[in-house]
Order: sequence, then structure tokens, then C-alpha cells
Amino acid sequence: MDFEGIIIEESLADTSVLTDVETISTTAEPVTEEHKTPWITQWTMHTVRVPAANTATIANSIAAALDREHNWYADFKTDTEHYIIYTNKVFHITDRSDKVQYDAATAYGISLGIPDYQVDFSPHLTEWKR
Repeated sequence: MDFEGIIIEESLADTSVLTDVETISTTAEPVTEEHKTPWITQWTMHTVRVPAANTATIANSIAAALDREHNWYADFKTDTEHYIIYTNKVFHITDRSDKVQYDAATAYGISLGIPDYQVDFSPHLTEWKR
């Protein structure tokens, strides 16, 4: 089963990694104070499909391509697995029902300075909307 997720184009220092995934759709939204990214004017969000056979390789490529000046993450998932990708660090959630795995990925993102409401990828959060 292929993985699906979102990559924010402005989070990438090297956008060539977008050629490794299939873009399903693209939307853009203007940056507001809530985004906490005043150095850019918009977020261009690509909903992507990642082939299951290449998921780990692509996750590592994205981790290497993320902007090193600012803290970002990308993620993609199936019904059972989830990849959460930070600069040079990839969390592979092998069981999406395992809160402990998500807690580690969330804590890491917050430790980088990413606002807690932006690391909302865990299905264990009561406000989870994805």
C-alpha cells in the first residue's frame, strides 16, 4: 500500500525531492502569525503519494532536503504505518495505534521549537484533525 502525506514546498532547501513522489494535489495559503514562519509569504502544500517500496529511501531524502535554517517536518502514512520526517531524523511509526511511538516523534518536534499545535500528527490527540 502506498503512503500519502503532505510536503510543504517552502520547507525544502532542495525541491528536487518532489520528483521522487507523486503529487496528488497542491494548495497554497498565505502565512499568518499562527504559522510561525514570518520569513516566507505562503505555504505551498503538496499532497503526495509515496510508493511503499521506496518509502524509507524517500523519507531519508526528504530529511536531507529540509531547510536547515528553520525547523520543519513532513509526513506520510498508511492506515497502519506513519513516517514523520525532520531534518536528518526520521521516525517510522510501525503501529499507528502505539501512543509511545507518537509521543517520541512529537516530543522531538517540540524540542526543535516547532509549536506543539503544528506537530498534531498523532491520532491519540483529542484535537487530531488529519
